[in-house]
This record gives sequence, C-alpha cells and structure tokens, in this order.
Amino acid sequence: MLGCAIVGCGMIARFHARALAEVPGTTLRAVVSRSAANAARMIQELNLACDAATDLGAVLKRPDIDIVIVTTPSGAHLEPAAAAANAGKHVVVEKPLEITPERCDRIIEACDKNSVKLCTIFPSRFGDANVELKKAVTAGRFGRLTLGETTCKWWRPQSYYDDGGWKGTQALDGGGALMNQAIHNVDLLLWMMGPVTHICGVTAMLAHERIEVEDTAVACLRFKNGALGVIQATTSIWPGLPKTIAIHGDKGSVVIEQDDLLRWEFSPESEADKSIRQRFAQKTGASGGSSNPAAISHVGHARQLTDFVQAIEQGRSPLVDGREGRRAVEVIVGIYEANRTGRLVELGRT
Repeated sequence: MLGCAIVGCGMIARFHARALAEVPGTTLRAVVSRSAANAARMIQELNLACDAATDLGAVLKRPDIDIVIVTTPSGAHLEPAAAAANAGKHVVVEKPLEITPERCDRIIEACDKNSVKLCTIFPSRFGDANVELKKAVTAGRFGRLTLGETTCKWWRPQSYYDDGGWKGTQALDGGGALMNQAIHNVDLLLWMMGPVTHICGVTAMLAHERIEVEDTAVACLRFKNGALGVIQATTSIWPGLPKTIAIHGDKGSVVIEQDDLLRWEFSPESEADKSIRQRFAQKTGASGGSSNPAAISHVGHARQLTDFVQAIEQGRSPLVDGREGRRAVEVIVGIYEANRTGRLVELGRT
C-alpha cells in the first residue's frame, strides 16, 4: 500500500480524501495543517482513520508516507511540494501547480532532482466526453484545427471572497476567475489545441468588492498550429452557467457543456459517431460548481489519482505531470500581462 499525506485541510482537501478511498493500493495516513483544530475537524467530518499533524517536517520523515498531496492555497504550493520532493516523496499538487511559471519550475526541478513523480490535478481531462474529444483530435477527425473556444461563466457571491481568507488575493490566489476557476478550461483547451504562441486579453473586476483580482476576463489566442482560440472566464455572472469547450476544424465540430455532448459532427461521418452521440445523449444536468464550489464530484480526482498510482507502479510519467500543469499557468499569466500592458504577448516557452 502506498501511504498518503494531505497537506492543507480546506474544502478541496476533502475531495482528495474522498477520492483516495476509491483508489486501489493507497491508504491515507495523515492530514497536515498549521491548525490542529482544522486537521481534527477534517478527520471527524469524513470519519478518517489517519493521523492529524501540524509538523510537515515530521510527517515527511515517516517511512510509511510515499505520496504527499498539496492542497494549500495556490500561492503556497511551492514550499510543501519542494519539501516533499526533497524528502523523496512523490508529489500531487492541486491546481494550479503554482501561481507563476517560475514557481512552477521550482517544483518541477525539485521533483526531477529527486527522481520522484509529480502530478498536477486537472480532473476534467478524465471526463468521459472530454476523453472522446481528445481521441477525435488525435485521430485527425477535425481536419485542420481552426478554432478552439472555452467558457467558464460562473457566479461567486461576495461572501465567497469575504469568508475565504486567501481567496481574491494576489499573493495566494494568484488571480481570479482565470487562475482559480477557469484554469481547468484553459488546460482542456491546450490539451486539445496544442501550444499557444500569442495572447491578447482584458480583465476586470466588475461584480465584487475588496478583492485584488479579476472576476471577468476575455482572451484571444493564436496556437502554434495556426488556429485561433477564445477564452471567457467569470465569477461575475449570475446564476452561473455550465462550463463549455468547443473544438472546430474544416472537417468537424464538437461542443461539450459540462459533461454533456451538445454537438458531435464530422465529415465524413462514421458509425462510431452515431454510437458516441447515443452514449452521451442522456443529459447529466451537473452544475459542475458553476454557482457553488462544493457542487463538484470527486470522481475525476479519483481517476487522476489512480493514474498517478499506476504511473508510480509502472515507472512512467503520469498523464498530467508538472510540465503539463505549468502550461496553463503560463497562458493565464500571459493574459494578465496582455491586460496590464495593452499589448500582444508572445510566449517565449511553450
């Protein structure tokens, strides 16, 4: 059994704990928080059979800990992740990997130096409809890719920011609707369309007070393959709409809303297309956290953590490693730079 420790005991830590219960070959041995009360509360709420700890250093010395899952605030991922890597532990980091490419690089370098596995949590990649879409892209079904679009038009009340402590702060959130909520969409778009070379974008804070980051953002992208892209991200749109991704080419179009397939059309048509449309005909109606951050499933986390365990056992890279996690952060930081300067941003590393 691979022993796991979760560092950070906020809301997302609970999703990881629930997910681990469904991952074969793992056991949760410790949860770590600077607050003993927070660690104890999480254990009690979820009825966990593990230790509560406040000293990460002591936990990292334990031989029964093989994997460290970092669920601290976004801008505080580097320090526990690097410490875990330096202690020889495999590392899972909740999205975003970190809030700047440079801080991402330091995590990646620590894991490379110590020959441990690193995973960035992007559970949307493991959704059934998104997996089918990726297969179609890889198979060249779209012909020439021409346009990729994604929307994360969500709503968060003012209380979300007021009660969260670190949420909405530049130092620990690293950004707003883009870095915190829509980063899943950005990752999916990059996964489907490939690297980005040029970015223009604007951001604004329109529906909230007392936050340092954006609640509304729009960006346009140029991909390395020549295709164009559009991103819309908000926490300012009531009541909150399901997220979408749409991939278009000169031979096909696919539109996915949350986990529901709205359009799947290719020229030429195949028998597989008909069966895929039938498979996803039933609407799930899932909100996916569009108005409530707790209204998400832990299934994607369980699938991704299962892949991570298999990567350790098989000696391969996980499907979403640190370098994959860095790409979305680089694009989002590029959007922020485009907004700040009013200029087209060219990415130097893709």
